[in-house]
Amino acid sequence: MRVTANFIKWTAGTLDQPPLFPVPLLQHGCLQVNLLMIFIVTVPRKKQRGYLIAGCKKIDTIFESVTIAFFFTNHYTENEPNLERVAPVQTFDFTGKVAIVTGGGGGIGREACLKLAAGGAKVVVADLSDELGEETAGKIRENGGEAIFVRTDVSKSKDVQHYVRTALDTYGKIDILLNNAGWEGKMKPLIDYPEEVFDKLMGINVRGVFLGMKYVLPHMISQKSGTIVNTASVAGLVGTPEMVAYGASKHAVIGMTKTAGIEAAPSGVRVNAVCPGVVDTEMMRKIENGFAGGDSAAAEQTRQQMAASAPTGRYTKPEEVANVLLYLASDLSSHIIGQTVVIDGGAVLS
Repeated sequence: MRVTANFIKWTAGTLDQPPLFPVPLLQHGCLQVNLLMIFIVTVPRKKQRGYLIAGCKKIDTIFESVTIAFFFTNHYTENEPNLERVAPVQTFDFTGKVAIVTGGGGGIGREACLKLAAGGAKVVVADLSDELGEETAGKIRENGGEAIFVRTDVSKSKDVQHYVRTALDTYGKIDILLNNAGWEGKMKPLIDYPEEVFDKLMGINVRGVFLGMKYVLPHMISQKSGTIVNTASVAGLVGTPEMVAYGASKHAVIGMTKTAGIEAAPSGVRVNAVCPGVVDTEMMRKIENGFAGGDSAAAEQTRQQMAASAPTGRYTKPEEVANVLLYLASDLSSHIIGQTVVIDGGAVLS
């Protein structure tokens, strides 16, 4: 049986007791259920085979008892074995895919790496930190997945070309690039912002995304398939006081995403971006402390204020952003081109 909503357990061996409610995704041979609205039936034991019918006045004359209807099913047999609970599928299917994730050592990047591997992808973890990058790759291998780590400074062309060559030499192709590496910089007004910090941040957040697309796209275009998802930010949609470089960099990522999306689409390659709001990561701890001037109490107050900026009243979780990244990297988003998807609990709208 296949049920398209969340249920708990249905004993189909006797069918003389109603199923528990709420009922998980179930699958069993001769039963196939399509949910319109939920209902529970108790079928007379003498009925060995039949059809469940919903929405008619005489339904209680057909069945022993009914607790309101509105779904239909094909057939059942009384002698079917019990149907045990089956957990809903939580992963995308990336079987046979090869993915590169920059900034894969922690936060959003690590969550994306783990989820890609859980979905069957071979993962190239690119990160500046040997310790964190190897840790992510190790976690994947411990869980039975396949992953390698490549130390990468995304602002350097030779490093980006190296992770591309390593992916091709190891796995033979590149299907997915998550351009996720980024840096927050300093929290300073524009007139006080250090030039060297501005240049370094642009090298990571803008040049790093540009180089990733520049050196991965030719291979995707050649194979006429592939997806790139760039991590931008809601900072690329609004003004960002005391974060001039970060805000400017994320505006740039959104602009590059639109251009690359248009240029790559005729070859069957898709480029999109995500725009997270405040996310519960180590980067946000640094931003909170930066705004607070290193004062721990002030940093906590900043955290509470930022969380309150969203109607949901909380930070976005890294895994929630990773889910959007994977959706855009998957075939489920097959006709989405050059778009930015905001995930911020409604903060920008409010």
